[in-house]
Amino acid sequence: MAIVETLEKLSNACGVAGREDEVRKIMKELLKPHVDELSEDKLGNVIGVKKGKKNAPKVMLAAHMDEIGLFVKTISKEGFLQFTKIGGIDDRILLAQKVMVHTEKGPLHGIIGSKPPHIQKEEERKKVLTFDELFIDIGAESQEEARKMGVKIGDPVSFDVKFAKMGNDAVVGKAFDDRVGCAVMIEAMKLLKETDCTVYAVGTVQEEVGLRGATVAAFGIYPDVGIALDVTVAGDVPGVKEVEAPVKMRKGPAIEIADMGLITHPKVLRLLVEAAEEINIPYQLETGLPGSTDAARIALTREGVPSGVISVPTRYIHSPVSLVSLKDLENTVKLTATAVQKIPKHF
Repeated sequence: MAIVETLEKLSNACGVAGREDEVRKIMKELLKPHVDELSEDKLGNVIGVKKGKKNAPKVMLAAHMDEIGLFVKTISKEGFLQFTKIGGIDDRILLAQKVMVHTEKGPLHGIIGSKPPHIQKEEERKKVLTFDELFIDIGAESQEEARKMGVKIGDPVSFDVKFAKMGNDAVVGKAFDDRVGCAVMIEAMKLLKETDCTVYAVGTVQEEVGLRGATVAAFGIYPDVGIALDVTVAGDVPGVKEVEAPVKMRKGPAIEIADMGLITHPKVLRLLVEAAEEINIPYQLETGLPGSTDAARIALTREGVPSGVISVPTRYIHSPVSLVSLKDLENTVKLTATAVQKIPKHF
């Protein structure tokens, strides 16, 4: 299955926000055969263009290439690395994680450590250790050795997780937020061999730190329609109430109605729902999550752009490893391609 191979390549690459180089290279390689033009803007967004008919509507598909991660903040005299967080990371998931420190000399294995629990006081064992109480151990004996190994202040740090299949219909991996959306966009472009609209397939940068890449890319393109391809919380796990996260894995792509940054334009919402029903795939409607996507910035471009979001239900997002259904991936690709084909009838 092509999308599995695509997602594996993207997931295993490092692309901490602001340092998306590895992912950008893969995106260019995979998009190039399926677009008429391919470029990179000044901020680092990848923009593939499939040309449609003259004066046809322009649609911008946006999937962000960046992932949550860490940056090296200081190097102690003993050779341990202190770090800062990039993007929304829960401190509770950091301790004892394996990481990769990406230096100019190449990646270094590391582990996030803390004061051993055996010698902690009782009150210390009861609290969550914050990220500034943790450190990365790369096996160096001193600051000098760490520097000789190639470590510099500001080096990006990603979680050391490899993509794998799990069960009959699932895959696990790093950075599914939003390499899943990137994979969906690439596969949808493969299906769009011909289209009346002009399609801009944009791999955006720095979404996790403020939707920055989409902001500048949308200004340059100024599309007639914007669709963000992202992931959303799959709430079908123990301890989650239906009202907190009603979207479930294996129940089809989620079509966003409203989130913290966007109220989906009624014409875009109608387009996406009609597309899903036309090809008879399951879909879910979602509203009220306390977060946002690139669509929030696309919608506010210049005089405004009707925008919406198609999301893939994903478990454990914003953690070192996530899980997604292959059937949901396939259906999201079909929905995306079908919706693009229908845009000239709606706009």
